[in-house]
Amino acid sequence: MEPNQKYRLESDSIGEKEVPAKAYYGVQSLRAMENFPVTGRRMIPEYIKAMALLKKACAILNGEAGILTKDVADAIVAASDEVMEGKYADEFIVDPVQGGAGTSYNMNMNEVLANVANEKLGGGRGDYTYCNPNDHVNNGQSTNDIVPTAGKITILWLLRPLEKNLQAVIGSFKEKGVEFNNVIKMGRTQMEDAVPIRLGQEFNAYASALTRSLNRIKEAEKELYSINMGGSAIGTGINADLHYFHGIVPKIAELTGEPFYQAEDLIDGTMHTDCYVAVSSSMKELAVSISKICNDLRLMASGPNTGFGEISLPARQNGSSIMPGKVNPVIPEMVNQVAFRIIGSDMTITMACEGGQLELNAFEPITFYSLFESIQMMTNALVPFKNYCVDGINANIEHCRRLLEASTGIATALNPYIGYKASAQLIKDAKKAGKTLKQMAEDEAILPEDQLEKVLDPVAMTTPGIPGRK
Repeated sequence: MEPNQKYRLESDSIGEKEVPAKAYYGVQSLRAMENFPVTGRRMIPEYIKAMALLKKACAILNGEAGILTKDVADAIVAASDEVMEGKYADEFIVDPVQGGAGTSYNMNMNEVLANVANEKLGGGRGDYTYCNPNDHVNNGQSTNDIVPTAGKITILWLLRPLEKNLQAVIGSFKEKGVEFNNVIKMGRTQMEDAVPIRLGQEFNAYASALTRSLNRIKEAEKELYSINMGGSAIGTGINADLHYFHGIVPKIAELTGEPFYQAEDLIDGTMHTDCYVAVSSSMKELAVSISKICNDLRLMASGPNTGFGEISLPARQNGSSIMPGKVNPVIPEMVNQVAFRIIGSDMTITMACEGGQLELNAFEPITFYSLFESIQMMTNALVPFKNYCVDGINANIEHCRRLLEASTGIATALNPYIGYKASAQLIKDAKKAGKTLKQMAEDEAILPEDQLEKVLDPVAMTTPGIPGRK
């Protein structure tokens, strides 16, 4: 307790407890804050807004049904609107990771709205005569339908900027694909020289992979539109007025502008959380793909004098506190680390969703905490990745050409003319003589000079067909 601070006495089924007199939260929120000092964080604003929106919808429907008086319903609606606008943000004190399947989230919101509504109705904070957190704000509801529905709304809201930022990165890779279309370099498999490729083809392939990632995310998010509101405690709809039961989901769809629909099987919708696994899986796939791309960019930019040095990444900061002039690929490294975190969080979400028993999954708090973080981290990382990395990549054209000419990988184009065994022997002879493959082929006159020129044209090797043949 803080010295000189006034308190009010509140009680719940556990007993009595002093609550700061000025607080809009109540005894159950305070107990939760004390019980769960886990992350040192509070629930994100988007989730608070989503839950307040749901409470508004519930108050409207319960008011229409006559379950709440008009004055009480209007006061809860007004309080919900104020919370959605960002007021009372400091009153949401519970940690995102908690026991109780999210009851602490729900009660924190119920208590804040009840106290704000009480003041509007002429009462005081902690005096729940006019508006009670459970009997009025939570009427017809349960933590078990409110919490997952608020989570689904939040995920959808968070995915929109992610999708926008990812689309922008895809656009940047496509632009680089055009810019680098005529830059010829050596392709590699198993880190060894393979056959020629255009740098633009590589960058177009990155755009293709990320486009698939984006499509998977959009496909997974469709599952979030099925919500279990009206199901109450375990999906049976106990204590839910029929007008409320049938109208609550359409009202939520109206308030959000999203095509939500009531789950066909509300018991299934309450006990199973596989939709979060689907979204997390799509985020993991994005993390895997973009991390692999970052690995490629770091490799192609490595050195620059003793590595591949085929591209140059924008210099963003000094790379060493002791080695002068060193510049590190810090932006791709940052994205790699974000990807590692998302991949780890996917395992957390997988185990949390698997860990539910019978009619409810009690582990939605850690599921939401992990999934919200994954989406937000990737959303934020994509901006500097595009602006400070992809957009500023330059091709070291002459260096790519020199590496290509020094490679024996172009011998693959000779297979249709002299066979695999003879081509392999030519490579050995070139290495032993310290010559390029082309020089060795010319010395041994394996093909007429004009034909050899066409066959060993690296540009021709980057498209389907047999080089040197029409």
